[in-house]
Amino acid sequence: LSLAQRLETASLALSKGNNNSTNQCFSSGEHRVVKRSTSCPCGWTEYYDRCFFYVSKAMSWADAQKNCETMNSNLASVHSDEEYQLIQKVVLVASHGSGPTWIGGSDAQKEKLWFWIDGTTFKYENWCEGQPDDFQGAQDCALMNFAANKCWDDGNCEAALPSVCAKKI
Repeated sequence: LSLAQRLETASLALSKGNNNSTNQCFSSGEHRVVKRSTSCPCGWTEYYDRCFFYVSKAMSWADAQKNCETMNSNLASVHSDEEYQLIQKVVLVASHGSGPTWIGGSDAQKEKLWFWIDGTTFKYENWCEGQPDDFQGAQDCALMNFAANKCWDDGNCEAALPSVCAKKI
């Protein structure tokens, strides 16, 4: 695909919703904007009052959170089905796939009491059937895009996975 076709594909893939956009960045230092965003940094995707960014480097949940913090963000919290679908598209466009990816949920402090690392209320859930199960007492961190249904699973927090960061604007 040409650069123009890739930009158009990214724009179309991320066009769901009333207010989202993606800044496209190029190594030459040139910036082009798809659905102009004045609020999110280059390479981030805007959706209502938040920006999302896919981090391809695989790392533990804690290291992924620390990495997000270096960008003034947290691992992503998810608050609706529409928002989850947008985050899935962010992952798909950035990685050309939909593999397991860390999000900001954890029950490490108290088993079965899930919280979002950004402090928002854990109301929306998209767990796979039978999840979360804390398999072998060692699964306390939430990941998305698990199994064929691309739902959530609780994973071992030390597993190395890519991640999605989010920040408010």
